[in-house]
Formats: sequence, C-alpha cells, structure tokens
Amino acid sequence: MHKIILSFVFLIAIGTAKSQPYKLEKLQEGNEVSFRGMSIPNDSVAWISGTKGTVAKTTDGGKNWTWIVAKGYEDFDFRSVVAFSDKKALMVNAGSPAVILLTENGGESWEKVHSYDIKEIFYDGMGFWDEKRGIVFGDPIEGKLQLIATEDGGRTWLNISDEANMQMKIGEAGFAASGTSIRTTGDGLVWIGTGGTQARLLFSYNYGQSWTSYKVPIEQGEASQGIFSLAINGQKQLIAIGGDYKNFKNNNNVIQLSGNGTTWNAPKTRLSGFKSCVEFIDDDLVIATGTSGTDFSIDSGQSWKVLDEKSYNVVRASESGKFVLLAGDKGRIYQLARTANE
Repeated sequence: MHKIILSFVFLIAIGTAKSQPYKLEKLQEGNEVSFRGMSIPNDSVAWISGTKGTVAKTTDGGKNWTWIVAKGYEDFDFRSVVAFSDKKALMVNAGSPAVILLTENGGESWEKVHSYDIKEIFYDGMGFWDEKRGIVFGDPIEGKLQLIATEDGGRTWLNISDEANMQMKIGEAGFAASGTSIRTTGDGLVWIGTGGTQARLLFSYNYGQSWTSYKVPIEQGEASQGIFSLAINGQKQLIAIGGDYKNFKNNNNVIQLSGNGTTWNAPKTRLSGFKSCVEFIDDDLVIATGTSGTDFSIDSGQSWKVLDEKSYNVVRASESGKFVLLAGDKGRIYQLARTANE
C-alpha cells in the first residue's frame, strides 16, 4: 500500500514538473547588497542598483557581471535606475539627502546631476519616455506630490511640483520598493501608484504637467499597505500589485486589474502573497515577485501559479521579452528561463 502511495506521489511530482513552463536560474548570489532598482535596455545589457552605492552590470546577457560602487555614495540606497545603453545610466536614491547620479562611461565615474538636501524628501521612482525626457516622483511635502523633470537626458532637472499641484491625502505616499510604482509610455503618458491611507492611480497625459486620480480597491489604510508596483502592456491593460509588506504572506486583495485605469477588478485567482514588483514580459505573460515569492500568469494577469518561493524585490524584462531578470537581498540575481519541456 505504501509503495502504491509513494508511486502516486512521484507521478504527481513528475507531472507538475513537466507542466511548469518556466524556471529561475541563479546568476549571482551571496553579496551583502540588497537590490531594488533594475533597467534592461536591450537583450544583452542590464543594470541593477541597490544598497551600499552598489550597481551590478552585465553586457553579455547575464553570463558575466561587473560590480560597481559609486565613489562617495557608499551609504546610499539606489532603488531606481534607468539605463540607455552599456555606457549611460541614471540612478536615484531613496532617502535624504536625495541625489541623482549620471554615468556616461559605463559606471567608471558618476556625476551628481541633482540633489535635494531637506529631511522631508524621499524619491520613489524614475521613468523616461525617450532618451531626453524623464520624470522622478517622490513622497508629498506639505501635501503636494514631489515631481522633477528633465528634457536633456537627465543632465538637468526642474522641480515641477508646484505647477502640477497634485494634492495627496495625509498619510498617502509612494513606495520605493522596486522603482516600478511609476510607469511611462508613449508621448507623455505616465502612471503612478500610491498607498498608505489610500491607494490611487495617478495619471498624466502631458509629461506630468497635470494629473487626474482614480481610487484602486487594493489593500490600503496603513503605512505598509497599497500599490507597490504597476505594469502596463501594449494593449494598455494595467495591473496594480502590492498588499502589506509587514504581512507578506497575506494574499487578500493584493492585486487589481484594469482596462482603462478607472474601473478595477480582482483576477480569477489570487497571488501567493505580498508583491513588490510586477512586469509584463509580453502582452500575455506576467511575472509578479516579492518577499512571498514569484508567481506567473499567461493570461494577462487573470490567473496565477507559483513559480518560485524565494524572496525577490524586482523583476524586469527587455523590450523583446527575451531577457528577464529578478533580483533581491544578498546580491541575488536570477534569470527567467523556459524549462526543457517547453
């Protein structure tokens, strides 16, 4: 009888393994750095930023990595990075004083192109529409969302907070969990997800000059709850994910889907818990990751399956979807790959 049961369990395990179309392959691990920022400008190049002023960079699709420390910024936590090539990248830290650093020589040297040294400042994420125009958003000061913009590729920045005048509720803010609570597409379209006392989708169609907002019925009300990441596919379908990072195993109401940003619905199946980042790999395949592990969907976020139980902070893909990386604590960098069964 025991042999029959064991055989049955073994067959189930084999069937499950064969049905799993994706796996995560280890590229780097063991460095005492926590990664949250990531940018993949093409199928060969990736920049990953994090604590201790550290950046990991590959130019050969993840086979080899260069570890870079921005001199003079060893105590900074760079949670958002935007890379344009293997040579040029910008990164912004979380916390005060806030700085934006620019490199145009592959990370050999960094230039401080923006700084804001007041205790209230906290930048959450950065996005670019093209190689010239970009935007950074931060937590509100005196109730007003903080916004700075560039039109020269990040060399100079202009504070547009007053002009935009995006008012926030007391206790409402952004999350710098993966640099993906802001998304930019097309000609001036930008979305921002918020959390805390309330969770909203903020939208601008004119490069952040003016904004509208929509309530999102995701977990909210506490400082640890809300929208931590947004994803948008080529059909303008939106996914907002998050939950409560203090209760990361709780999977109640941690994801909402929308076709227009104004109305939201829960998917058919739940995520496995709190997620800090979500990414469309193509219009149908979606990866969501966080301290509760990594889940995937092959129907634009409607149904989900667990891919891996390790903790990660960020997942990003190249535009083609051929190069997909996840990163997190302890210098962990993994690559999404198809299984041999596919």
